[in-house]
Amino acid sequence: MKFRFSLKYFVATLLIFLVEVLIATALKDIFFIRAYLGDVIVVMLLYTFIKSFIEINDQKLIVGILIFSCMVELAQYFKIADRLGLEPGSVMYIVVGNSFSWIDILCYAVGCLLLYVFVRLQLKKINPSTASHSG
Repeated sequence: MKFRFSLKYFVATLLIFLVEVLIATALKDIFFIRAYLGDVIVVMLLYTFIKSFIEINDQKLIVGILIFSCMVELAQYFKIADRLGLEPGSVMYIVVGNSFSWIDILCYAVGCLLLYVFVRLQLKKINPSTASHSG
């Protein structure tokens, strides 16, 4: 793992962030998109954000993001936002979240699986001989 700025991943991060904002605002009334698609995409946002600044093994990063996402969801189970005294409706309250859901964990897992498949397919397309090693 080493620090290195990647414009490609940074631009991808900005685009995915804009999609997330669109989901949270303009598409908020479409339940399936707001409730599920946003959670599938958020792990991709984390992936591209980290890859914007750090050169790291893809598989380890994806597993780490899944673990992190599950830990955040577990914190929601224990109402961490309320325990920290965050104001309901505030940006931090929304970011931390307040409602535990097994479906959210499933969405994070689906997002990580899609991300893993996409990374593997990209690696095979770029160089078939390195498809077994991603980093």
